[in-house]
Amino acid sequence: MSFPAQYDAFQPAGLVRIEAAALEALAARLEGPMAAPFARAVEMILRCGQSNGRVVVTGMGKSGIIAQKIAATLSSTGSPALFLHPAEAVHGDVGVLMPGDVVVALSASGETEEILRLLATLKRKGDALVSFCCNPQSTLAQASDVALDCSVAREACGLNLAPTASTTAMLALGDALAVAVSLRKGFRAEDFAELHPGGKLGKRLAKVRELMHAGEEIPTVTPSTPMADVIFEMSSKKLGITTVQQDGRLCGVISDGDLRRLLEREGGAALSKTAGEAMNPHPRTIAGGELAAKALAILEERKITSLVVVDANQNVEGIVHLHDLWGVELI
Repeated sequence: MSFPAQYDAFQPAGLVRIEAAALEALAARLEGPMAAPFARAVEMILRCGQSNGRVVVTGMGKSGIIAQKIAATLSSTGSPALFLHPAEAVHGDVGVLMPGDVVVALSASGETEEILRLLATLKRKGDALVSFCCNPQSTLAQASDVALDCSVAREACGLNLAPTASTTAMLALGDALAVAVSLRKGFRAEDFAELHPGGKLGKRLAKVRELMHAGEEIPTVTPSTPMADVIFEMSSKKLGITTVQQDGRLCGVISDGDLRRLLEREGGAALSKTAGEAMNPHPRTIAGGELAAKALAILEERKITSLVVVDANQNVEGIVHLHDLWGVELI
């Protein structure tokens, strides 16, 4: 098959366009003849999860590297998965397969020797076999319960040999499968957070109670506290705010901004007031179980630096400050 000049695989842009064309063709198949097989594969994985089964992904060579990534994506989106090396499988590793597992096998040719040697065992031990193949008439595709077509017009390689466009198509198809299953499961940001506790992503998905100031770190006064003592409490706790509480319940807050505006308005007379007279009785609050990203969104929307964390009965649990959310990104 000949390609126009813009698909010249000896040019970087041409290489990318060949792979992009492979993805466009894959998308068209998913909207057409492959829609039903893809839906069946999703159902198989859903049933597998309901019976405590796992998704076992296997592939050799470059397809094996893609298989490892697909297994990782499935696991991180709520579908327990593992990678099985086909060469090691014939030497005992196939023992990881359990009844109820779904096997997803990747092979561009559909004739990978190491995988074909496993076919009988995979069919006997697993619950279902899904394959990603570039040849729907191959041995692997024909033996599968569901065969998903990853065929490409050509590889993005001058010799049309190195797995490039085909592995890109496999990767995209694996991502689509993992995400489709997670959507059907109702996988939430909170679920994602539990599986990603580390790094920047972990902080973005952390719960407010994991980042808030609690206990003795919470600036606290009562409604009858004199303003001089309010200022001392705010200064000593260094959060730019104090809660006004009565028996642990939130009555209101006084922020640096509230205090500044009070002094501008009333001058020295402001110092004769009590916390109850100076407080904002309707502060914005947040529950400890909310995501840190939501707290950040509220702070940015309201142009404030702190939120009081309360329970359902308005009991104060902590304070989350803008500084505590550095590194968090909005979802």
